[in-house]
Amino acid sequence: MTGSFAVQDADELTQLTAFLDEYRTAIDATLDGLTEEQARRRLVPSATTLLGLLCHVAFVETVWFGQTVTGTSRAELGIPESVEESFRPSDDDTVASVRARYREVCARSRRAIAGLGPDDVVRGRGRPVTVRWLHLQVLKELAHHSGHADILREQILATG
Repeated sequence: MTGSFAVQDADELTQLTAFLDEYRTAIDATLDGLTEEQARRRLVPSATTLLGLLCHVAFVETVWFGQTVTGTSRAELGIPESVEESFRPSDDDTVASVRARYREVCARSRRAIAGLGPDDVVRGRGRPVTVRWLHLQVLKELAHHSGHADILREQILATG
């Protein structure tokens, strides 16, 4: 993760965004070169798959940078009401379509907070949180799920 070293002397929000972008790229890259079957392969008792993880992190970004910043409902944002549903890709989802959707969600996240500072407060989900807190929350989620994705990818590649 060399990108974060390039911004170590930058302002706080630039640094937080660089860390987020590193994890956004890392979790997206776990689908590189995989077949549709591999991306949907279940290797754990839960419904977690690599494709499902990318669906879920798109949901996470939309909840925190969409709903929390704008106050727009999940229905209006076109995302599931429950976290559990967010892990389930539709039958029509493909590696390419989910990756494209995730990249657009990330771009939308960046636009949602453009011009805001780390201490600015948003209230879209009913309780006030700072933009700094939003970054840390999403960073925590991405780091957590990137670890899951790395392990699943390693297992998939080992079994073919």
